[in-house]
Amino acid sequence: MITNDRLFIGGEWTAPSDPTRLDIVSPHDQSVLGRVVQALPADIDRAVAVARAAFDKGPWPHTPPEERIAVLRRLNALRAARADEIAELISAENGSALWFTKAGQPGVGRLAVSYLKAAEEFGWEETLTPSDPSAPFRSIVRREPLGVVAAIIPWNSPFSASMAKIIPALLAGNTVVLKVSPENSLSMSLLADLLAEAGLPSGVISVLPADRETSEYLVKHPGIDKIAFTGSTAAGRRIASLAGERLKRVSLELGGKSAAVILPDAVLEDVIAGLKFGSLLNNGEACIAQTRILAPRSRYEEVVNGLKEMMESLVVGDPADEKTFIGPMVRPGQQQRVRDYIDIGIAEGARLVTGGSEIPEGLEKGNYVTPTLFADVDSTMRIAQEEIFGPVLVVIPYTDEDDAVRIANDSEYGLSGGVWSADEDRALAVARRMRTGTVTVNGAPIGFDGPFGGYKASGIGREYGAAGLAQYVELKTITKGERRES
Repeated sequence: MITNDRLFIGGEWTAPSDPTRLDIVSPHDQSVLGRVVQALPADIDRAVAVARAAFDKGPWPHTPPEERIAVLRRLNALRAARADEIAELISAENGSALWFTKAGQPGVGRLAVSYLKAAEEFGWEETLTPSDPSAPFRSIVRREPLGVVAAIIPWNSPFSASMAKIIPALLAGNTVVLKVSPENSLSMSLLADLLAEAGLPSGVISVLPADRETSEYLVKHPGIDKIAFTGSTAAGRRIASLAGERLKRVSLELGGKSAAVILPDAVLEDVIAGLKFGSLLNNGEACIAQTRILAPRSRYEEVVNGLKEMMESLVVGDPADEKTFIGPMVRPGQQQRVRDYIDIGIAEGARLVTGGSEIPEGLEKGNYVTPTLFADVDSTMRIAQEEIFGPVLVVIPYTDEDDAVRIANDSEYGLSGGVWSADEDRALAVARRMRTGTVTVNGAPIGFDGPFGGYKASGIGREYGAAGLAQYVELKTITKGERRES
């Protein structure tokens, strides 16, 4: 069992305002994995104060970009050296299957490299070529750090979500208060140790597990200049409203209800194999999961039967078992939420193809849900419109390509999506018509050099690469006169 009676504030492990420790409980069998303290508003005040001082008076914002790059490159190397340990901790505390957490660590490395490369090529200061060559002045554009960043992440992929925010924020010269979910107290304590070892100056970063009320206190704190949030659309709306009142900078990566469009010429074996991962990654607790499967009427039952066979073959059980594909939901409340949606789908008249709201036999101690597939789903049903965040897929029939695009875009969300076709040009044509921030073709992975983020209610701003780094700088224009020959 892991115990921790300290909070990581400004680069040091310090005593909390409240020594009460929270039990971190296994989603698999409810055993206690660890006991750790949680941050309260008084701890937020301390973290913001040291971050403010480190930004206003410290060296980090004025450290040359190449030196900041070296520190963050060291952080990524330290993470890579402990990747297996990180994966095992996340699997234990989240219920994520070990195959997923292990596969995710190289992805975190590629994410980090995308930011490091962008920082090396970033125009931190550049003199513009004037549109009018005869103008008696020249403009210098500087990209400067914003200030103190509150980075708030969810529980489902904590290392990926945290690195997607703290790396660009720190590369840009900001100081950071990282607020993490209580469920991730164990893995995020390990992240704090890595940050301390990487060599950041005092005060530059804090890592604080805390509940929603303390998170809101952080968002409203007058010492915060920018909020970078990943989480639900409902929480994102609340954060945006609070940030708007104070004109804080904000970027939001929110929910999704992504569509996978299967075109009539798609190779079904490839589609089913790809959707096993694209739709059910991380137990379905993923904002990018393609949970709306759009199938042509000409092949509808073929698609439904293929998905049924695949989902019934999935091993559900102990996330630490290498054979397990679907582990438990993170907490009992999430388990009940998913089971309730399954009952809603049945009540709405969708055809239950496989699964159901019963807990898998022999797994009653954990937060388990039976992988569930619905067919004969109308796009207006709640199970087709609302983010369930669990291993529940719906298959929606379409008539032609225009109908498929219409259904794909019939959502308040627009985070991700996919197109499957034997004709790549045809798939790309459909992808270009989808109102969503990221589209994969034939199961290609999401790249980290291009921007990632959502349309509509799926967010504001972008992450990854140069676009993600740009979210953490202010633009300053300095205009200087040109000397004229007398």
